[in-house]
Amino acid sequence: MTQYEMVIGLEVHCQLATKSKLFCGCATDGFGETPNSRVCPVCTAQPGVLPVLNKKAVELAYNAALALECRLNAQSIFARKNYFYPDLPKAYQISQYDQPFSEHGKLVIQAKGQPPKTVGITRIHMEEDAGKLLHDVGGLKLDGSLVDFNRAGVPLMEIVSEPDLRTSDEAYAYLSALKEVIQFVGSSRCDMEKGEMRCDANVSVRPVGRKEFGTRAELKNLNSFKNVKDAIEYEFRRQVQVVESGGRIVQETRQWNAATQETESLRSKEDAHDYRYFPDPDLVPLTAAPERVAAMKAALPELPSAKRARFTAELGLSSYDAEVLTGDKVLADFFEKAAAEAPKGSVKTVASMVSNEMLARMNAENKTAADAPFAPQHLGRLAGLVASGTLSSKGAKDVFARMWETGKDPQALVAELGLSQVSDDKQVMEWVKAAVAANPKAAADLKSGKDAAIGALVGAVMKLSKGKANPALVNKFIKEAVQA
Repeated sequence: MTQYEMVIGLEVHCQLATKSKLFCGCATDGFGETPNSRVCPVCTAQPGVLPVLNKKAVELAYNAALALECRLNAQSIFARKNYFYPDLPKAYQISQYDQPFSEHGKLVIQAKGQPPKTVGITRIHMEEDAGKLLHDVGGLKLDGSLVDFNRAGVPLMEIVSEPDLRTSDEAYAYLSALKEVIQFVGSSRCDMEKGEMRCDANVSVRPVGRKEFGTRAELKNLNSFKNVKDAIEYEFRRQVQVVESGGRIVQETRQWNAATQETESLRSKEDAHDYRYFPDPDLVPLTAAPERVAAMKAALPELPSAKRARFTAELGLSSYDAEVLTGDKVLADFFEKAAAEAPKGSVKTVASMVSNEMLARMNAENKTAADAPFAPQHLGRLAGLVASGTLSSKGAKDVFARMWETGKDPQALVAELGLSQVSDDKQVMEWVKAAVAANPKAAADLKSGKDAAIGALVGAVMKLSKGKANPALVNKFIKEAVQA
């Protein structure tokens, strides 16, 4: 297969983080709620109703476009995309077609082990979501299908990439980077479990060196980044096998079957003219006022790439820690608030606690940083206790565990658990002398240059002090005592 290459373009739908739908006042929090409990005459297309555009949805979509360096068109229009499906109450979808609100953006990605790469963004446009068809209830297969219109009219933006991706790893990196940017500017929560971020992949193959694109297949039902990666890899193998066996790739829509790890033909792929787009007569053109756009651009928050660069340059964090801490905006904000509370020189301790202790707890309990049971300032103060010598690194882990369970202040927990580290020179020296006297062979080995022998002596001191002796002082005084 090395003589063929993949050509991949992604179409990503993100639910805009509004409280109400795109053209009516119905709430957008219908996920998991009673079916058809978030509907009104507008989003169910009752006779005589008119759509009213949600201003907040436009602002959020514009923010995403500006963050992705798109050009905002001076004027854009909404169009009717005509097709009949039971979950589409109007028998058309209000979308944007030949005059979208933004075009020609870019996103820099970095697949694992590869240099940075710039991926073009063809366009971003707004549209309303359809409803949801239910084919079974509680695992019981229905004779027909039921329709839940809670999602009908929910505001979406569709981000269409150029066909610049060549591997499944690049597709994964693109989605990860895209999600980060959109979350950082607050345009969408991108919660894939709730359908707030969905992806379709257009995949084709061509011989290496050929400029012309092959016939593409559109892959749907990709509800996780892993599924996107797996589906692309399978589809590449399938298309190569078809071509090498003398067959012809047909333009079609295929769905990903996660159970069989295969793509399956769903229907022939429609062309734009099949939808009979025309401007929606009930909605006026959307104008991007230059002064308003300039103000929005100036108000954009620090983006993930810039934050990573600052974390490494100004805070001295490793590239790995900076990458982990900026993978999620809520986590990045939590870290910065904790670091601001920590004493100077303790930022790396805070980063380590967030990257290791906190993330482990979050992953185990399927939580986010927003669910942390304590304030970020507590974590900063915990790092301060380590820096002052009040707590050992092991003691800090014990206190963190209790903080996560109780939400209590770390200083109170240190007293409650009796974990204060002993840094009194006189007391630590007494323990060291006792440990050296009780372990003459280890002391002699250390004096003769066998550095590993210090471990036995440190262990003896810790046993005598019940783990409370300051490790730095212990190591310092053992070396002094042995050489005396």
